[in-house]
Amino acid sequence: MKLDNKTTNIIAILLLGACFLMAFLSSRNMSLTMDEKAHIPAGYSYLAFGDYRLNPEHPPLAKDLAALPLLFLDLKFPLQDKSWTQDRNGQWDAGYQFIFNSGNNPDQIIFWARLPMMILLVFMGWFVFFWVRKLAGNKAALMTLVLFSFCPTLLAHGRLVTTDVAAAFGFLIATYFWVNFLKKPDLKNVLIAGIILGIALCLKFSLVLLIPSFILITAVYAYLIKGGSFKDKLKSILKYFGKAIIAGLIALFLVIWPIYQLHIVNYPIERQIKDTQETFEHHSSKLVRDWSVKLASNQITRPIAQYMLGLLMATQRVAGGNTVYFMGEVNNQAWKEYFPTMYLLKAPLSFHILTLMVIGLWIASIKKRDFFKKLIDRLYRWTREHIAEFSLLVILIVYWVTSIVGNLNIGVRHILPVFPIMYIFIGVGFFRLKDEIKKKKIRIALSGLTVILMIWYVASSLMTFPHYLSYYNELAGGTKNGYKYAVDSNYDWGQDLKRLADFVDKNNIQKITLSYFGGDDPKYRLGEKLSGTSIYKNPKENKGWIAISATFLQEKRAKVIEGFNFNGTELEWLNNFEPVGRAGYSIFIYNIP
Repeated sequence: MKLDNKTTNIIAILLLGACFLMAFLSSRNMSLTMDEKAHIPAGYSYLAFGDYRLNPEHPPLAKDLAALPLLFLDLKFPLQDKSWTQDRNGQWDAGYQFIFNSGNNPDQIIFWARLPMMILLVFMGWFVFFWVRKLAGNKAALMTLVLFSFCPTLLAHGRLVTTDVAAAFGFLIATYFWVNFLKKPDLKNVLIAGIILGIALCLKFSLVLLIPSFILITAVYAYLIKGGSFKDKLKSILKYFGKAIIAGLIALFLVIWPIYQLHIVNYPIERQIKDTQETFEHHSSKLVRDWSVKLASNQITRPIAQYMLGLLMATQRVAGGNTVYFMGEVNNQAWKEYFPTMYLLKAPLSFHILTLMVIGLWIASIKKRDFFKKLIDRLYRWTREHIAEFSLLVILIVYWVTSIVGNLNIGVRHILPVFPIMYIFIGVGFFRLKDEIKKKKIRIALSGLTVILMIWYVASSLMTFPHYLSYYNELAGGTKNGYKYAVDSNYDWGQDLKRLADFVDKNNIQKITLSYFGGDDPKYRLGEKLSGTSIYKNPKENKGWIAISATFLQEKRAKVIEGFNFNGTELEWLNNFEPVGRAGYSIFIYNIP
């Protein structure tokens, strides 16, 4: 059955509408999550004051987008608070003061800051649909859009003021326009590719991975499309590299420099120098310390200095590691299996089966005789004829490798860019490979199985509503048991504090002690009913109602990896008690006799 363009467009609009509604409605009772506490005040300060002293470890554009509606509200910002006037990057205190302690309406700020992020999520969904439609037609585009629109992880983070969804979008849009440049390397496409690359690099610092990826992609494409001798191929590569360098210079000087210049226009140069010096005071490289300050001291190079400051801070963060709970253990160094495990458990099981099915179709499409020769020939031909898919594959591999070898396990959101890329491969690959099968009965059976898997996929998402952040698939025992594998932004990022307040009111609880992990303010939500913010190691000191975020609960009753100085037994005594309830999935509630 063929789908005409009109019908396809109507279905696509309905799917994108469903995506927006699920994100919007599921965010209504969500508390402020951890990183939003820093990103919201930072974005507002950029637009309102032209000052980049807060949250320099992330580029500005995603935060700008979130803060744009806030400019139309009558808000007070803590310009006299120590977090702004004295502290270096006092983002967390500034966030608390701005959102909860300056006379502003916290829920109004949170609502309007999140709304543009949901619009960005929907726009990315449209872009994925648009690209796949060009590559493989209407059916593939709709299949991909279903996978995108009902993805629990995208819905979880597409509602939040963070840089993760923006990063995923940056990888896609930069790759699309780079491929356009490769196919037609005229001045117009070089200019557009450079501009879009610059925009992408201002979304999240992980997008610097585009640079080595694009170098490889450009070299391979220039080599494959040129016939003749090796010398001719080398000339083709050099010609493409020359234009690629021009695109890179456009990204740096026509996009990154002016964007950062606008964001530091009222950031005193003396303050920038001081912040830079303090940030790199203990950096191992004297060259980095000296050049960072030197660039920050010059009016012309100040914007580049601020960009490099953020990039170096992000690099240090990845190298430094963080305290994380993973499958019964706690450590401050990364596990190589962390991200593959999170991908396995946080993506719906039906999607993994669908992935295996497409891989099986690909293997079956290669005849057994002369397997490796045919495989190499097919890969060579596929790369030359499908440079868009090849480009996405390179980025997918580069991103997976760097994530696994890096020293920062910060949740599945860190590998968010791989999700839409995988959806594109599944949508495009399924229909191309299925159409190669000659037996009609097999094609019908595959189509029927795929429909069942897609229904299962959609049902899993709908049944998770509104708790997308805590979602785990059937392999983990479902969302209820996901906290046993990993917490933090995989499960518990502070999103359920409002639900705890609802539980307290519903059960007429007069006093409760809360150990909370998140960006919201327990005192603001619970008022006089909050009796304390620490759960004690001695069980005799804890009586009555207590609540604890899953992150703290798991970290403080876990096996500590040798060499890490951390108390992982502090809350082992809670193993003797069963929680009487949960706020959402992430806050455990006890009544200790």
